[in-house]
Amino acid sequence: MKNKYIIDLFCGCGGLSKGFEMAGFTPILAVDFWEDAIKTYNHNHKAKVGICEDISKLDNKSLQDLLSKKKIVGIIGGPPCQGFSTVGKRDAEDSRNYLYKEYCRIIDQVKPDFFMLENVKGLLTLKDGFFKNDIIDHFSRLGYKVVFEVVNASDYGVPQNRHRVIFVGIKNKKFEFPEKYETKISTKEAISDLIKYEDKYSSLPNSEYQKQMRKDTEKISNNEFTEHSENTREIIDMVKDGGKISDLPSEYWNIRKYNKAFQRMNSKLPSNTIDTGHRNYFHYSENRIPTVRESARIQSFSDDFVFLGSKTSQYKQVGNAVPPLLAYEIAKAIKRIIGDGNE
Repeated sequence: MKNKYIIDLFCGCGGLSKGFEMAGFTPILAVDFWEDAIKTYNHNHKAKVGICEDISKLDNKSLQDLLSKKKIVGIIGGPPCQGFSTVGKRDAEDSRNYLYKEYCRIIDQVKPDFFMLENVKGLLTLKDGFFKNDIIDHFSRLGYKVVFEVVNASDYGVPQNRHRVIFVGIKNKKFEFPEKYETKISTKEAISDLIKYEDKYSSLPNSEYQKQMRKDTEKISNNEFTEHSENTREIIDMVKDGGKISDLPSEYWNIRKYNKAFQRMNSKLPSNTIDTGHRNYFHYSENRIPTVRESARIQSFSDDFVFLGSKTSQYKQVGNAVPPLLAYEIAKAIKRIIGDGNE
C-alpha cells in the first residue's frame, strides 16, 4: 500500500496520530506548542516528526517546501478547546478559540484530500453557533464537503463516555460516520489488571480489551499510585461503586460546593470523561485517583505508549488527548472514501 501522508496540528502527545497510523496513514509533521507533549509524541514514534512550535510560525514557505517532497492527503487536529468547554467560563473572546483559522490557513496552503477537526461539543453552541458556522463556511469555501457529529468515544471501543464534536471534510465526497459498536467496555474490563502493583500486571488479562492494550508489554510505565491523606481516603471509602459525594450526608459534600467532586467510577459502565488530573474521579474499588496508566488505558492508549514529563504533565497529556481507538475508527471511515490513490 502506498504511503498516505498526513499532518497533525495541535497534536498533543499523539492520540490522533496513533489512531490514524493504526489505519495506515503516516504522519509527516506534527505540531504543538507544548514541549512535554512533543517529547512524548517523538518518544512513541519511530519517525520523530513532532516539533514544538507556535502554529502561526508555521509559514507558507515551510509548507510549500514540505509539499515539494511528499504529497499530503490529510490534515488532522484538535485546536485548543478551553474557551469552548462547558466546564469553565465559556469565554467567546478567548483568543484560543480562533486558532482554527490558522488550521484553515494551513489547509488552504496544503490542499489535502481531507481534513478532520476534533473539539469539545460546547463549540457548537458558543456565541450562538458562530464558531460552528464559521468553520463550516471556511472549509466549504475551500472545496470540502463538511459534515460534523457529536460522538461518544464509548460507542467506538473506548471504555469512556467522552462526547466530542468531530468535523470531517473531503473534497467532492461526503463523509459518513462509522457505525457504533453493539457493546460498550466497562471500567473494570479496562483496568482491573493494574490495581495491585505499580510496575507489573496484577493478573493475566481479564478481558479482550486488556489483551489488546497489553501488546506483549512486560513492564508497566506511568502507573505510580497516589497516596491521599487519611481523611480523603476515609471519605472516598464511603462512596460506593459508581456513586458520588452527594450520596453522603451533607456535612461531607456541602463544603465542596461542586457536584462532580469525589465521584467513583462505575465498574460496570464506561468511565467518566478522563480530565487533565483535577483529582475528582476515583477508582471503582481503590481509595485513590486512577494512575496515569489507568487513565491512559481508559483513553485507549496501549501500554507500550510511554508518557514523559512530571506526573502532573502526564495526567494533562492523557486528559487532553483524542482516544486513539476513536481516531482509528474515523480514520478507517475516511480511508474507505478516499481510496488508495497516493504516491
